[in-house]
Amino acid sequence: MVDSTLFSLATLNAHPAMNPDSVIQGDHWRIGLITDALVRFEWSDSGRFVDDATQMAMVRDFGEKPEFTVAERNGWLEIDTPSLHISYNQRMFSPEGLYATVKHVNAIENTWHYGDVQRRNLGGTYRTLDEANGRIPVDPGVNSTDGWAIIDDSKSNVIRETAEVNGNHNDFGTWVTPKEEPTTDLYLFGYGHRYREAVHALYRLTGPTPLLPRFVLGNWWSRYHRYTETEYRQLVERFEKEGIPFTTAVIDMDWHLVDDVDPKYGSGWTGYTWNKDFFPDPKRFLNWLHEHGMKATLNVHPRDGVRAFEELYPQVAKAMNIDPESGEAVQFDLTDPKFMEVYFDQLHHPMEEDGVDFWWIDWQQGGLTRQPGLDPLWGLNHLHYLDSARNDDSDYSERNPRPLTFSRYAGPGSHRYPIGFSGDTVVTWESLKFQPEFTACASNIGYGWWSHDIGGHMFGYRDEELEVRWYQLGAFSPINRLHSTDSPFNGKEP
Repeated sequence: MVDSTLFSLATLNAHPAMNPDSVIQGDHWRIGLITDALVRFEWSDSGRFVDDATQMAMVRDFGEKPEFTVAERNGWLEIDTPSLHISYNQRMFSPEGLYATVKHVNAIENTWHYGDVQRRNLGGTYRTLDEANGRIPVDPGVNSTDGWAIIDDSKSNVIRETAEVNGNHNDFGTWVTPKEEPTTDLYLFGYGHRYREAVHALYRLTGPTPLLPRFVLGNWWSRYHRYTETEYRQLVERFEKEGIPFTTAVIDMDWHLVDDVDPKYGSGWTGYTWNKDFFPDPKRFLNWLHEHGMKATLNVHPRDGVRAFEELYPQVAKAMNIDPESGEAVQFDLTDPKFMEVYFDQLHHPMEEDGVDFWWIDWQQGGLTRQPGLDPLWGLNHLHYLDSARNDDSDYSERNPRPLTFSRYAGPGSHRYPIGFSGDTVVTWESLKFQPEFTACASNIGYGWWSHDIGGHMFGYRDEELEVRWYQLGAFSPINRLHSTDSPFNGKEP
């Protein structure tokens, strides 16, 4: 059963209301001075504002009232702090009517106007490097050479404690729900060139990065290849013979049925049934990895739900009030607490008891769910990470005292759910050249634990110097995970 305390606002350390002594408010607008350099600007047509935690923001009261003054002149508000001067005409937000000047910074454009393009933002990070061949644009971070940056939280869903969702009981205790109505919700980071302070404020606003288990800082072996149990064992034994230390064994999607799925069910990309031709005794294999000092993670693509060919289909269908005899697929529905409870309790927890230590959530199918504005990637990261923190006296909990998941970046605040998987890059010098920059600038949005496909994933060309240089990057990367696609051209075995 779901442990609702894991998903509570208290567990999330959420204190989302702003300090009322630091808020200036009109009928449709609200300005909250979280610090003298971090300011929240809200506009609401109805005059109702968001005081809930959101997918990004957890704490809006840092425990101290910043220093500021407010004056009104000819209908304009003039708000002054040691770091900023804000001018606002008290009307619907516009470039002419809302702007802020950052003090103590030598920059040509140190005044932000509402709606300005962030031309000199130093960059944050991006959802994925899938198929990237060199440099790609990244989303904004909280630092800029102009001294200001904007993080837009307007489209976030809110996180609330609720006993029901859509009329059904919610065992999770909290749930992610849409805002009742659209509002504008912007955060101005006006820290000038005090870059560390800006990132520190981001962490206070959105939550800290959790401490990782030690084993993830070792070497990871990963390959998109149809390993059998025998082949994987031989590979690990060869690593041991060669003196190459690995701590983490990644088993890509072919651990489950793929080609043996009848086309009437669709693709075999989603699956929860071990391929017994490859792994006749999964528990034996996972235990063997543990005996050899390795943790194990399985790749999962949950998009297609649970279909009638799966071993666990009858009990999952029954739990979701579907007649198993009908063969009707159990739809993947991240917005339904009942489905997510079954998803964890009946699909994932039994395999964790058999030896799976954490999950590689490989969501590639876009950003839509049945709930407006809810990105399925974010939802999976949030729920999987919190579920992995359970302490239920099981073998899984004893093996894994620290929560962990492995997935793509899903927007500001994603650092709460490490580790990041940066996606399938092209094997070229251009890709390698971009990855150090991509890794470094992610710190501007607080996202530190990136795991890249070290050596590159696909296409490109074979170049042994390129491969060696990529390994060097891996050694100095947050997570060193060798990975490649299923091709003799791309193999990275020693």
